[in-house]
Order: sequence, then structure tokens, then C-alpha cells
Amino acid sequence: MKILVGYKRVVDFNVRIQVKPDGSGVATEGVKLSANPFDDIALEEALRLREKGVASEVVVVTIGPADAQAHLRNGLAMGANRAIHVVAPQAPQPLTAARVFLKLIEKEQPQLVILGKQAIDDDCNQTGQMLAALWNRPQATFASKVEIAGQVARVTREVDAGLETIEVDLPAVITTDLRLNEPRFIKLPDIMKAKSKPLETLDFAALGVESGDHLTTTRYAPPPKRSRGVMVKDAAELVAALKHRGLL
Repeated sequence: MKILVGYKRVVDFNVRIQVKPDGSGVATEGVKLSANPFDDIALEEALRLREKGVASEVVVVTIGPADAQAHLRNGLAMGANRAIHVVAPQAPQPLTAARVFLKLIEKEQPQLVILGKQAIDDDCNQTGQMLAALWNRPQATFASKVEIAGQVARVTREVDAGLETIEVDLPAVITTDLRLNEPRFIKLPDIMKAKSKPLETLDFAALGVESGDHLTTTRYAPPPKRSRGVMVKDAAELVAALKHRGLL
């Protein structure tokens, strides 16, 4: 079994985002970039399936600028067998990303595609579902447990009502939730080994993917600063203040 894993580069989750003064975007100069946390979980799950003997090969994929190769080497150091870098000037919107993955599926013929349920830079939570629809294959989203038996994946999902367990026939798309696993720590020898692992570069335009980027961001703005609270003497004064503001 071959597993394809999406591995997006984002601003590190520990970094406090700053909006550019002109409102044209988010300041990334000198900012730490790292793997999307949900994608780290997706890669970890693929590696565990390989270690169990369920899978034979794990391929990590990113869509991004030319300098994203160091990010892919990180995925190779974590344990992936090889990497594919689709070079694009910027990360595409979900529909375009799904179309790129579909092209790679046609090329690689994986039995399983594992993606993070969402990326922390846009929080779209759409690529996995769109890919399953384009591929015309089953999907199991928000996975907190994955078991593979033959050509069937048994997935426990985190839903509003609690946990739901479903079975899907392979090939399929699975998106990972936060509690699926804890990604492993990368060791220095693995970083050195990653330098010699295969990394294939593909040009976005050469894939012949129809763009689905129809949304345009006109302006970025930081959230408004929180105003100071107002102290009230009792519940009656609180109710009066809320009525005055039109909240009751």
C-alpha cells in the first residue's frame, strides 16, 4: 500500500501573527515557518501504518514556493520515503489544492490519502472533502483512530455528538483530528538521512490544473483591541446596562 500525505508549510503556531501596516497581508519576514500541526499528525499516522506493515511507502506532498524544499526535508527526516514538491508562487485555495492532489493520485496511484483536517493559516477544512468528491472515493474526516484491515479502513471520527465509527472501502481520503496521535521527535541522524532521500519537483503550470481560486482577499486587519470592562454594583445595574446597549 502506498500512502500520500499532504504536508503544508504555515506560520508556526507559537508565533503571534502581525498584519502588515498597509493591510496587504500577514508579515512573514523573519517569522518561523513550520509544518501545519494537523499535517504532522497525518504524517505520523501514515508512518505508524507503515511500521505495522500495512503500508509499504509514504510520500509527502507540498504545494508552495521554491524555498519550501527545506520543509519537505523535515517530512523526510520524520520518516517519509520520498517527497513531491509542486512549485507554486503561493499556497492555493482548497479547490485548486484538491485538483493538484487528484493529478498526483493519477500519477502515484495511492491506496490511501491522509490530510490534516485543516490548515491553521486559513482554517478552511475543505481540501479533503473536495478531493474525495473529485476522486469519487469515500472519505472519513476528523479521524481520532484509524485501523486498516485488508481493503477496508475503520475510522473513529470526532463529531458534535461524540465519537462515530465508520468503515470505508479503500482507496479513500482520511483527514486527521488533533487526538489521533502525537507526532514523533525528529533525531539528528534522521535529518542527515533525509538529505539523500528522493525529492521530486513539479511545476504547477505543467500539471494542467484548472484554478479554483475565485476568492480575492481585499484587505487584512488585526482583531479590534478588547475594551476595558465596566464594574457594576449589582444584577439590576447589569441588566440596565445590557438593555441600554440593546443586548437585552
